[in-house]
Amino acid sequence: MDGVEFAGEIWYWRGPAPWYFITVPEEECAYFEAESSFVSYGWGMIPVVAEIGGTAWDTSMFPKDGRYLLPVKASVRRAEDLDDGDVPTVRLRLRA
Repeated sequence: MDGVEFAGEIWYWRGPAPWYFITVPEEECAYFEAESSFVSYGWGMIPVVAEIGGTAWDTSMFPKDGRYLLPVKASVRRAEDLDDGDVPTVRLRLRA
């Protein structure tokens, strides 16, 4: 499999370092869980190439409550005109 594609809602985390995330759906999490032993590094982080619209970026997802969270950079949100509550289509593939 070359990766996964899904629609996911952007949400804002107001923690000490505020960030925007998309929670990866359960089915797609199962794919990454199966592959994680090959690519995972510290704290279960999984390196991926993420794409929304015409914007691609390297990042790492991290596990939380049995799912994975995908951080969405400000530059991606600006380029794709996205904000909290929007539901873009996301493409993810593992990064070696």
